[in-house]
Order: sequence, then C-alpha cells, then structure tokens
Amino acid sequence: MNLDRIITILETISHSGRSISATEIHKITNIPKPTCYRAVEQLLFHGLLDDPNDNGKYLVGEKLRTIAMAGIPDKDICLAISPLLQETAKKFDEAVFLSRFRNNGVEIIHVETPKDITSSFVHPGLGFRPLHACSCSKAILAFSEDSFKRKILMSPKKQYTKNTKISKNELEHELTKIKEKGYAECVEEIQNGIASVAVPIKIEKIENLFSIGTIGPVNVFDAQKRNNLGNQLLKLSRQCSQILELNIA
Repeated sequence: MNLDRIITILETISHSGRSISATEIHKITNIPKPTCYRAVEQLLFHGLLDDPNDNGKYLVGEKLRTIAMAGIPDKDICLAISPLLQETAKKFDEAVFLSRFRNNGVEIIHVETPKDITSSFVHPGLGFRPLHACSCSKAILAFSEDSFKRKILMSPKKQYTKNTKISKNELEHELTKIKEKGYAECVEEIQNGIASVAVPIKIEKIENLFSIGTIGPVNVFDAQKRNNLGNQLLKLSRQCSQILELNIA
C-alpha cells in the first residue's frame, strides 16, 4: 500500500472533525475507490482507525492516538503536570513521582519532593521499574490490553525480595484487585522497608502510558495510609488527565 496514500487518508480523517466514510474519503482525496476501501480496511484492522458506531464511518484509532502520545517528549509531559505534583508533594509531605510506559517496562521520569527542609522523605530515584514489581508499573499493567497482560504474566520474572510476586496466579489476582480499587501498591517488593502507591493516568481513547505515585517507609505507609493515599491519587489522576487532554493530546 502506497505510504503517501495512507498518510493522505489519515490526514483527511483527522481534519474532518467527525467520523467519515470511505466513500467520502474517496471523493475528497480522489484516491481510487477500491484502493481507498482496501487501505481503510487495513488501517481499521491494525487499530489505526476506529469505527465507533459500527456504521462504516471512521475516526482516528486508539492505536494511532497512543503512538502520537507516546512520541511526546518527557519534558513536555512533566511541564504540563509538575505544578500539580508539586502541590501534592507539599500536601502529602512525601515525594510524588511520574512514570511512563517505555520498552516493555516503566520508567520514573520526574519526582517532586517536599520543599520544607525539615521534612524527611524517601526519594524513589529515576529510571526503569519492572512491570511486575512496582506500584507505578502495576498501575499501568493492570489496565493494559489483555494480550499484553498475558505476555507479562507468562514471562520469567525476577524476585527482588521475598515479597516480590512472581507466580502467574498471584500476580494475576493482584492485577484484578488493582482494577477493582483503582490503585496499585508495592510493599517491600523492590526494596525492604519501602512501600509505594500509584494510579494510572487515564486519557480518553489512548492506551495507558502514564502513572503517578508516592513513596515512603513501610512503617509509615501502613494499609490504612496506603488506602487513603490511593484515593487521593485517584483524584489527582483525573486532574492530570484533564490537563494532558487539553494541552498535549
């Protein structure tokens, strides 16, 4: 399939401001009708187009929107929501972090800390986290597509501490609980003495790519506090979603 024609079809749909049929695309672009229909079918099959009402009228698909969002640099994402994270770090008196899905793992890309120099807190550090053993990762994994979850559940997993969940059944059960509660927990699964809580940032019609969370000593982050923090993070997540949808997506 000619790449120029594919780009023309995608641009035509994205510029239409509404769902649009293959016949309309053909009339606007002058691409031969059989070619146009074949291209639309392929784009639909690969998730680059959606037919939301199953009536042969198409919108830009979730997969394409996700690819576009994934291509936005870290600095732009951080700039958009760091003010909210700063406020939350001050409110929690704990470090608050932003993570994003990348290369079959999750990476912490930004951390805000309390500004009060008399406060003590745990800094999570930047960088890679495994999908099975950190709250920021599990918050994304739990809400991912079933095929991707199955892939992770069936793959070999490293045990970091005695609390790391590496069995398929145990991790699958936890992911179900995360979907029910809306937030993920990590209690000494990566490092002894440390607990964290995280929630996904859900953006309409885009696969889950981001999460936000907070971290602290396990003796401070008991079950009741983790539940309280999880519910507060869910509210923060909705605010982050609105900001990203308005300014980035």
